[in-house]
Amino acid sequence: MVAREIRRNSRRPPESPPGVLLWRWRRNPLRRRTDVVEAWIALGLLLAVAAATPAAMFLVGDAAYRHHRQTARHEAAVRHHIPAVLVHDAPRHPEPGSPEAKMTRYPVTVRFTDPHGHRRTARADVEPALRAGDEIRVWVGEEGRITEPPLSAEQIRNRTMGAAMAAALAVPVIGVAAYGCAARRLERRNLAQWDTAWARTAPRWTTSP
Repeated sequence: MVAREIRRNSRRPPESPPGVLLWRWRRNPLRRRTDVVEAWIALGLLLAVAAATPAAMFLVGDAAYRHHRQTARHEAAVRHHIPAVLVHDAPRHPEPGSPEAKMTRYPVTVRFTDPHGHRRTARADVEPALRAGDEIRVWVGEEGRITEPPLSAEQIRNRTMGAAMAAALAVPVIGVAAYGCAARRLERRNLAQWDTAWARTAPRWTTSP
């Protein structure tokens, strides 16, 4: 029984000493002044990240929303939704009437008159099985080329949320990078101090009697 209990205890991972994560805040003979400075830097950056993250999300999200909203208004002002006629038949989908067929679009040559009155031909994505002569509607820019429709409210919302989330992720990354730089500088200072101390102590150990 005793041997079995010893083997069982030997398999248990060693327990971490209490307060090991907060050792820089506890008085001990091995704690250096740079350790205290590093602890305060970590605490300050933690509080700064906690305060800056929501602020960055709001500011970046608001700026992104205003930008995309203005872009949508400009696109709506310069892009025109006009009729176009198919020049050739569109390909048929292998599974007519299926959900995939309803979402599939094929590039087909169409003919249309641009906002300046010029007749043009271009390639446009159309539904399957349309016939030559069928009419569709396309978005055309000021230069007379087929383009994407203006940004929708959903697209504006999604892009705004994406910008806000990117800002929320960027703030902690910046905080971690700042802490890493500070810790590296403090470590170099410690190494320099150790070299100086060893230069004073080494002769006592290396000098022969």
